[in-house]
Amino acid sequence: MTPLDVNDFPVNLAKPAVRALANAGISCLKDVSGYTVKELKQLHGIGPNAIKQLQHALEHKGLSFRDE
Repeated sequence: MTPLDVNDFPVNLAKPAVRALANAGISCLKDVSGYTVKELKQLHGIGPNAIKQLQHALEHKGLSFRDE
């Protein structure tokens, strides 16, 4: 079983990262796939670890970040 919660973000994603996504109106991995890594890194609370976790979760769902 993959550790995903109701919004389908990884459950071990840090709370500041979850808040940053929510504040940007990003509520699920499909929303995340509409952003580039560069755009997401500009959100306060999204760092390299969050990007790595999100990338893995996206790949698991057959999604990816938007190309730069």
